[in-house]
Amino acid sequence: MDVRELAVSAEYRVAVEAGDDWRGAIEAVAADEGVAAAWFTGVGTVRDADVWYYDPDAEEHRAVRFDEPLSVAACTGGVSTGEDGEPSARPYAVLTRPTGQAVGGYLNAAEAVTGRLYLRAFETAFDDGWTEP
Repeated sequence: MDVRELAVSAEYRVAVEAGDDWRGAIEAVAADEGVAAAWFTGVGTVRDADVWYYDPDAEEHRAVRFDEPLSVAACTGGVSTGEDGEPSARPYAVLTRPTGQAVGGYLNAAEAVTGRLYLRAFETAFDDGWTEP
């Protein structure tokens, strides 16, 4: 187990605007604010979602496309610096349909209709051991 205390450097409220890419908006804020490590949560509405899930039998990620409006009931994840030195966000989301059916996974891309994210930046960057899906 790896346990460490993290000092918060700043907290941001992000209004995701219509037409923004959900994950792209997180990465843009992190890049603009010089955030190398962070945690975020959010809610909102998206459409045309590209959701990935991990298939342990095939040992690979697979994409599922949802060409419909979906509510973001919950979205959480982290930001770290990628190999290119730019912030990389890993949003995991539970998305709901008007029927109440829920789908979820790694939210690779989705066009925002509306959204609110709360991003907590940490003073020190660290390797969190995650790899991109």
